[in-house]
Amino acid sequence: MEHPLKKLIKTENLPHEFCPGCAIGQVYHWVARAIDELGIDMNKVVLVSGIGCCARGVRFVRCDALTTLHGRALAFATGIKLANPNLNVIVVTGDGDGSGIGGNHLIHAARRNVELTVVLLNNGVYASTGGQVAPTTPHGAYTPTTPFGNIEDPFDLCKLLEAAGAVYVARWTTYHVRPAIESIKKGIKKKGFSFIEIIGQCPTYLGRYVLKLYEPVECINWFKNNSIRKELIGNLSKEELANKIIVGEFVDKEKIGLVERYQKLYGKI
Repeated sequence: MEHPLKKLIKTENLPHEFCPGCAIGQVYHWVARAIDELGIDMNKVVLVSGIGCCARGVRFVRCDALTTLHGRALAFATGIKLANPNLNVIVVTGDGDGSGIGGNHLIHAARRNVELTVVLLNNGVYASTGGQVAPTTPHGAYTPTTPFGNIEDPFDLCKLLEAAGAVYVARWTTYHVRPAIESIKKGIKKKGFSFIEIIGQCPTYLGRYVLKLYEPVECINWFKNNSIRKELIGNLSKEELANKIIVGEFVDKEKIGLVERYQKLYGKI
């Protein structure tokens, strides 16, 4: 059998270097699926990532792709979009790369409303370098660098990006396959900064240390059983929502993007 997305994914590069059950393959598959379903010419797509586990996925796609510096994916992506506005620039990053060292670039790209689509895989740890505590690690979680439990509160990245000015913000888990693909498609079509967070399994570190689960399917089932749709929150109390992953679309609006603003500015000069 041929891979259904062979025209988009370099299946000849397999086997890959990711840990068994890692969510990264799912995320890149969903991005490729979104591009395919939208019928976008791969010659008009650029995938950008920084450094970390997620960054290694760009070598498996059949389009222009760029591995940049740690935390600097958004800066490179902004330059690409400004240089050639006709390109669909998609950033695939992890929570450490995107919201840790790259946090400033993330919020300012949203503030400027750069016409980019950011797909951020959040596995709650710095998975590439040993599973250390990250800006998204749950409070109380045990990691190699928090042996007595994490005393810091994590970012709620969707609230952060909503406050920063993104025109589209959504969160799903690796259990929510179809909604995640539809959100990525929506983000690509948006004329502005779009942010899709995917809560995904890292069986090696998130599973072993944080969730105390050792099989990938156990992690996905945990996401299924501990997530709740935004529309179903209703009058649930904070106690009832404790440790729940709230999924859904949080922002969907229209606002002029940075590239379009520059184009209007050029018309005045």
